[in-house]
Amino acid sequence: MSRRTLTLFLCLVLVAVLLPGCVVTPGGKVTLTIVTAGDTNMEELQRNKFGPEFVEAHPAVEINVVGTGPGDAGSQTIYTKLKAQADAGTATWDMDIAIVHQSIMNLMIEDGLLLKYVPQTSIASLVTTADARNALGTDCDGYVIPMFHSQTALAYNPEVVDPVPNSYEELVAWIQAHPDRFGYNGVKGGMSGVAFAGGWLYWKTGMYEQLSKGPYDPAIEATWRDIFSEMKALPATITTGNNDTLDRLNRGEIDMGPVWVDMFVLWQNEGRMDPKMRMKLIEPGMPGQPMYVVIPAKAAHTAEAIKYAEFICSPEQQAKVIVDQQGWYPGIDPTKVLPNVSEEGKQKLFGDISAEVLAEYGLSFPIAPYMKDFQTAYEEAK
Repeated sequence: MSRRTLTLFLCLVLVAVLLPGCVVTPGGKVTLTIVTAGDTNMEELQRNKFGPEFVEAHPAVEINVVGTGPGDAGSQTIYTKLKAQADAGTATWDMDIAIVHQSIMNLMIEDGLLLKYVPQTSIASLVTTADARNALGTDCDGYVIPMFHSQTALAYNPEVVDPVPNSYEELVAWIQAHPDRFGYNGVKGGMSGVAFAGGWLYWKTGMYEQLSKGPYDPAIEATWRDIFSEMKALPATITTGNNDTLDRLNRGEIDMGPVWVDMFVLWQNEGRMDPKMRMKLIEPGMPGQPMYVVIPAKAAHTAEAIKYAEFICSPEQQAKVIVDQQGWYPGIDPTKVLPNVSEEGKQKLFGDISAEVLAEYGLSFPIAPYMKDFQTAYEEAK
């Protein structure tokens, strides 16, 4: 199935799920429809953690959670759904809250699909991070609250990987010496593979500043297919996605691979990952990204949606759920969050990757046009 066909199919499924969801029920309750891109952990977060606690505090609200799948395709599905309703002139849209990636913000804002809601919230003064103002080159100030910032890194089995590579150059040597023991998901099925490929591109070109900040110049892309041909020639195991990379590492089928720090921490918290596994962020760095909380311009229940955004991005929920339970970095001002984080939570988040290493090697993804082009170059590379 082509990516375009898959996106259309997901949109049709989304329509079927959402149609009953954005209503006031006969009992007078408001049904707040939350649609989230990302892996299964993102959907579970809204349905099993944030949703029930919000409903307990707001008994007149019910929660309907819909997941659209991992990677940029999940956010593209949300955009396509909203754009279709906008183009059809629908007076009220059937999505109240969306959780999306940076990569879709240029289209969402350009097409007028989002409400500039942040100034109306009680936590506007805490929305201070750079990625709350700029999303891969798009001015998003006022439209988004980062729910969290997530970082990619290499996860590895320390009983097998010794010494641990310090850089992409040393990693290549390790992969060549240990065929099929390194695994990643290419640029499909999850963003950990995309991040690994992005870090590879930064290493090979030495053009991080231009790729992450612009200006856009397609002339610099002439060598990209060759760069990714070299990457694809490595004797690596190609996994099916973020979860599969973690699964294979835990089962001993691979010894190292790129993962999201938060998913790794969550799996260890839940006993799904061997506690001996460790993480490392290598030179010249790997990208991370926020996930944004946005409100569609014509959401049916704007007031309740704003309350929900305030709730999940409050310092209390950021400390308890985002950092302590999920292993993400705070989306709002960290100085208001970290004092409420447990010592165990801080150790899990910064034990393998210190704040200093994160500051040096935690990179941004390329701006949107480069982001699209490098994934295409990877796919077309032989």
